[in-house]
Amino acid sequence: MPHRQPAPLRSLLFHLSEMELIIRPVGWKSPELTAALHQLLIVTDGKGRLHIGSRTFDLSPDKCYLLAPGDVLQFDNGYDCALRFYQITFTAVRSDRDGQSLYNAHLLQERHELTAYPFSRLERLAETLYVGRHDRCDIEWFKQHMRFQELLGFLFEHNYQSEHSTNSTQSVEGTIRYLQDNYMHNITVKQLAHIANVSYWKYTPIFQELTGKKPLDFLTELRINRSKELLLNANLPLREIARQVGFSDEYYYNRRFRQTTGTTPKQYAKLMRRKNTVKDWTGHEIEIPAQPKRVIYHGETFGDLLALGVKPVGCAFSWVQGAVFKDQIELVHDVGFPISAERSSSLSPDLIILASPDETQYRRISRIAPTVTFNSFAPLDQRLQTLGSLLDKKAEAETWLKGYNAKADAMWQQLQSTIEPGETASVFIFDHGDRLFVMGSVGLSSALYHPNGFRPVEKIQEVLDAGHGFTEISPASLPAYAGDRVFMLLHENQDSRQAANDLMNSPLWQALPAVRRGHVYLIEAAMWNLNDALTKEKLLDVLPMLLRKSS
Repeated sequence: MPHRQPAPLRSLLFHLSEMELIIRPVGWKSPELTAALHQLLIVTDGKGRLHIGSRTFDLSPDKCYLLAPGDVLQFDNGYDCALRFYQITFTAVRSDRDGQSLYNAHLLQERHELTAYPFSRLERLAETLYVGRHDRCDIEWFKQHMRFQELLGFLFEHNYQSEHSTNSTQSVEGTIRYLQDNYMHNITVKQLAHIANVSYWKYTPIFQELTGKKPLDFLTELRINRSKELLLNANLPLREIARQVGFSDEYYYNRRFRQTTGTTPKQYAKLMRRKNTVKDWTGHEIEIPAQPKRVIYHGETFGDLLALGVKPVGCAFSWVQGAVFKDQIELVHDVGFPISAERSSSLSPDLIILASPDETQYRRISRIAPTVTFNSFAPLDQRLQTLGSLLDKKAEAETWLKGYNAKADAMWQQLQSTIEPGETASVFIFDHGDRLFVMGSVGLSSALYHPNGFRPVEKIQEVLDAGHGFTEISPASLPAYAGDRVFMLLHENQDSRQAANDLMNSPLWQALPAVRRGHVYLIEAAMWNLNDALTKEKLLDVLPMLLRKSS
């Protein structure tokens, strides 16, 4: 039986009802649920399954789903990581010559799984909606609805015209993998379009939307990057390197290499073989490449390298899965936590940056490639300057810091009408089950304590003076650490979230002055309790929105 055609978009009005961030642990399975209103599910982390009627969908990051009132659904997270998704509930109203009425049919001809490229834009729109979900001011609520319309418009733009758009995009994605495996062969755009079963005129725009590059430019970059490895690690003549990576002759290879890198292959090899001697955080003196290209970074502040324009070949995914920049780690490999020597070695790094003072671990990893230890708990300025020296990015570090500090000063100046001079702030988190910690020099608190911003209370100042990133406290001592504003970080672990919920329902919590004044902010730890440059920069946009809610 054919599906009924959905109502034309021009006849529909949409009204945001509710916005939630759902985090569920490994092994969670929901009961069967019936959608009362239209729902949009945007998956940002983890894996699982979504059953809608008789159909089953695999949930994974970068996927979203649209449900209509009456749809029966059930979630199942049988994988090895927590599932995290936004759930947006809304109503649709149909307006025509007969008046207005609720519209409860499917909006996209019973299509449930939707496409959105780049998905990072959809995630940013959802994140902004979530941050502003408690705004009580009418004008802010109106702006919230405008943001919701923008989000829906973005989705409809990608999904309304053709129910085959998802398949086309996925087919083009398959050719990206084909290029990565077959870059050494002669490949044309016409061949790629044929492989994807997509029209020639349609193929390149989809490819550019997915990668930011035209197909042949992407192919050239793959070939050049592979040739860089051969230049440094294989004693081969240029003509043989050119042949192995897919160039027709060494003269054309030489020209494209220079166009891409600004130097010739021989000059590149000579430059890369230059060494600098550096002294690392824990005192080792090491010779490292003057311009390292294949970097593994194993630490909490992965966003520091991205701020400098450096994309490492490897990192520990456990530190970046919920981060604001997680959409920027495509083609980056997981080297595990603790760091795996086998995985690291397979990436052929020319430099490993290890954010650990563990000497046993250092000796094991430094056998793979030149390795430096790095203090990821150091202040932001110090970290970026150190990385700038290690990675030949001193100018980039100076430029980024100058821009960030100017933006931070402007934000705190803007907030002078919102916060009182000398106001204090505290950041707490439950971790390892029901153990309570107060944050010191790292994470969210490092963004709050600013010459023109919040001050730490006396007890937290002691933590800072001792150089501690955080310290464990008893719930009974909470009043001594609680400032005029209290930020409670919500851990992904369900036991820790429950411990936070229990505390926030206790008389001890309710008696805090910040709670009585409504100056309490609940924050997702996985996204915002990071100390890296990109998270701190993003917080400059988010903090004013948070603080405005209770002002």
